[in-house]
Amino acid sequence: MPTYDYICDACNHEFEAFESIKADPQSVCPTCGEPKLRRKIGGGAAIIFKGSGFYQTDYRSDSYKKQAEADKSSSKSTATPAPSTPAPAASTDTSKSSASSSGTT
Repeated sequence: MPTYDYICDACNHEFEAFESIKADPQSVCPTCGEPKLRRKIGGGAAIIFKGSGFYQTDYRSDSYKKQAEADKSSSKSTATPAPSTPAPAASTDTSKSSASSSGTT
């Protein structure tokens, strides 16, 4: 549901109302009670980013990107490879060899 901006032509009271798209616009001012309320024309359904974190975390400067790349490449070159684990030894089946040797006389 969108937020609409209203202004009263009688007392100049401005406020926002969270209303359904299908709802009729308000006409009576909640402050003075006059039927001179009108809906302001807004910017539409544009995205509004409030706060300081969006720009700082998503759009880094070129110097920051270069430093991050340098840090990545230096950490890759100094990293030691993990020791590989030896493959398990093949199991020997002793039941076949003992059965064949006991049957010969």
